Amino acid sequence: MTAGSPSRTLIRFGVFELDTESGELRRQGLKVRLQEQPFQILQVLLEQPGRVVTREELQQRIWPSDTFVDFDSGLYNAIKKLREALGDSAENPRFIETLSRRGYRFIAAVEGNTHAAAQTQIAEVAKPARNRNVRLGIVLGLAAAIALVAVLGGGKLRRRLFRANTVPQIDSIAVLPLQNLSGDPNQEYFSDGMTDALITSLAELGSLKVISRTSSMQYKPTGKSLPEIARELNVDGIVEGTVQRSGDRVRITAQLIQGSTDKHLWANSYERQLRDVFALEQEVAADIARQVQAKAANPRAQPRPVDPRVLDAVVLGNYYLGEVNRGAGDEGATKARAYFQQAIDLDPGFAPAYVGLANSYDPQWYGRPGDLALMRKAAEKAVELDPNSSDAWAALADAKGYAWDWSGAEQGYRQALVLNPNNADAHDNLANLLDIMGLMDEAWKEYQIAQELDPEHDHLSMGLYLRRQYDRALEIQQRVVKRDPGDGLQHYFLAGFYAQKGMDKQFTQEMATAFATLFGSAELGDRLRRAYERSGRRGVLEEWAKEMEEGAANKRFYLPGVLVRAYAMLGDRDRSFYWMEEFRRHHDRALADFEVHFKADPVYHPLRSDPRFAEFLRRVGLPP
Repeated sequence: MTAGSPSRTLIRFGVFELDTESGELRRQGLKVRLQEQPFQILQVLLEQPGRVVTREELQQRIWPSDTFVDFDSGLYNAIKKLREALGDSAENPRFIETLSRRGYRFIAAVEGNTHAAAQTQIAEVAKPARNRNVRLGIVLGLAAAIALVAVLGGGKLRRRLFRANTVPQIDSIAVLPLQNLSGDPNQEYFSDGMTDALITSLAELGSLKVISRTSSMQYKPTGKSLPEIARELNVDGIVEGTVQRSGDRVRITAQLIQGSTDKHLWANSYERQLRDVFALEQEVAADIARQVQAKAANPRAQPRPVDPRVLDAVVLGNYYLGEVNRGAGDEGATKARAYFQQAIDLDPGFAPAYVGLANSYDPQWYGRPGDLALMRKAAEKAVELDPNSSDAWAALADAKGYAWDWSGAEQGYRQALVLNPNNADAHDNLANLLDIMGLMDEAWKEYQIAQELDPEHDHLSMGLYLRRQYDRALEIQQRVVKRDPGDGLQHYFLAGFYAQKGMDKQFTQEMATAFATLFGSAELGDRLRRAYERSGRRGVLEEWAKEMEEGAANKRFYLPGVLVRAYAMLGDRDRSFYWMEEFRRHHDRALADFEVHFKADPVYHPLRSDPRFAEFLRRVGLPP
């Protein structure tokens, strides 16, 4: 078959369609100008999607023999013009992949070319062998296999015959941020939201390890190769793709790549009404699961349609929640809350909006606005509307943990993990809770799982500190601070680690930085440094306690748990127990921080022999 004798009339890929009868390439219905040779190359590649078309094949089919001398430059220029027409690039190809010194491969999903693909597959198997006997054996073997498949009606044997030798074992996957093809940078939040939804749909399969979004999103953008990313995340497969929103429709393309080899394994494209986008995401996840032979541990019902305005509000709300974690603080939480409430007003039955609203009320470090009652109410509503939502159960567990309902929180986290075993945050929060309860062996296993699922973030340093492994904790925490020097909380943790190592100068420096960052007061940090110069570590601790007491007295902040810690480090038992009672009476909500680890934190060791300590544990619901 030559380039002038097409196998069908219309072939679609991405936002393009190739009309082989009229010789036209169109983008969303509009004709794209393309010269003859680039057009012919595209047609040849589309005849055999996913297969390498060698330079020799292209030369034989498109360039006459008398132009051999100009072939290299001609091919280079034609491929360059073709990529320009498609908006593609050699460095990060979406359509045409270059295989150095070999040829080219069309890697995007293609619609309507199954005949050509089947012919290619048969041709590959039936290539001439080195001798007649080998060739005859291949042909007879193929015929027998096809006959057996026909008799058995396909099923497992057919999958094994046609896939076992082509699809490698994929037990772990990372979904890279979907590329926004809308042409509107203001739509980045939407492509990020669709990435989140796809990660969640895959994560809920249970039989497949799926890397957390917080680690995957670190690769937006990135100049790293896919094998590099696969090594860093320790995964077998990479999913990448695009998302394009146009009016009330959304189109997603996805492809599965073997991480270690950069080998293209599968690709497809999907298009639906925007209101059915969650069903679309589930369909993509199901197709990927079939490719890697993963099974859903908890099959979910078909998602109901959602008003595009509701979808927008929830996606924007989640975007601003992410901004809170990136340092936006109160403003980010307020904006997120407004968007989630807007979604609820439009659709009171949409569970993800209540999950987001619950998280927006989460009491944050050092007195950021939160409302535990509203948080729990929203989380309970989310669970009521969608009892199969891992995120809803995790949000409810967070609220119960803040209320010191330890068993209720544990039950919530465990249910969240039944529904989504890849929920890294739920593993981390469960580990933290188990440490609070004194179940440290079990807790450590959960920390390790969280780290494996979210390798770009720290889930181990606090657990290592509580287990007296200070050197390892310091090594990790130093990297965290170096990566995000503006996060005062991380400086505070690092200061605590230095204190246990007896590194008083470093302890002072990190405390000064933490105070200056968290409270916006460089002067306070300077006072700590001067106190260290006057009277060493004890002077720093006394200045720290004095500042915390003054902040409580004038209502700038009220942090009884921090004061318990400061006085415990000073060796002042009476002041420690005074503030411990204030901690209990005011129900301090520092679930994830130093201050609540009364049973494990070495700082509190001098207090544990005092009868008041066991009584305190009893009153907050913890076994002595």
